[in-house]
Amino acid sequence: MVTPFGRDGSLDCEAAARVATYLVDNGNDGLVITGTTGESPTVSDEEAGRLLAAVVDAVGDRASIVAGVGTNDTAHSVRLAQQARRLGADGVIVVTPYYSKPPQTGVIGHMTAVAEAAHLPTMVYDIPGRTGLALTHDTLLRLAEHPRIVAVKDATGDLFAGSQVMAETGLAYYSGDDALNLAWLACGAVGLVSVVGHVAPRQYVQLVKAVDGGDLVAAREIHEALLPAVRAVMTRTQGAIMAKAGLQVLGVLEHRTMRSPLIEATDDEVAELRVDLAAAGLLNGTTA
Repeated sequence: MVTPFGRDGSLDCEAAARVATYLVDNGNDGLVITGTTGESPTVSDEEAGRLLAAVVDAVGDRASIVAGVGTNDTAHSVRLAQQARRLGADGVIVVTPYYSKPPQTGVIGHMTAVAEAAHLPTMVYDIPGRTGLALTHDTLLRLAEHPRIVAVKDATGDLFAGSQVMAETGLAYYSGDDALNLAWLACGAVGLVSVVGHVAPRQYVQLVKAVDGGDLVAAREIHEALLPAVRAVMTRTQGAIMAKAGLQVLGVLEHRTMRSPLIEATDDEVAELRVDLAAAGLLNGTTA
């Protein structure tokens, strides 16, 4: 979930509660707070706590709330995991330590420490294109042995590698790449951690249900219908920028303010976004 800010850049917990309510009202059974799409590098620990508390208060009785606690400092991530537990999160998600590029044993120690500190179900996030560090097959098998490490958000694009891990472990896989949502679900993923889902929540719920029900014809129809939305949100600039712009177009957010170094979508980008959302059938009252 994006992190809403006011025009002056301040955290807007009231707007966050509105976004969370909109997403859950439209079928989402879980939300990730202060993940990368939530601009976590620019959100202070104190702000992360206020944001989590606001979302738990707004929808915590209707959806699982997962707190992003990943940093490249294990002690910092441990503190965030402990805060998430205190404030009522249902789980945590921890990305591979970016930039530092530790050896795989260091990654295992980092993620295990977070899982231990959280005392909550833990999802590991594999996105080497952003972090410069991939989780190896053997590392995922090791992590799967931990009773609290239960899921993987995969943004590697490697369906075969993920399929192998799913076949060998009990890890629940979630697509972390909207362009491959249908492919991941068809290979055995149980759900999505989506950016485009901000503008197409009902449709992605329907996609998951169609695959679970064995109706790949319906799933493919949904996938194809949403291609313009994926193009609009994920290919022209950074995804969180366009997700906020999309929520503004849909009337869910008043502002599309970002925190530097990210910048808000330009008027031209928003105009293109409107065209693509209309092409995907998302401006006719079906999502907001």
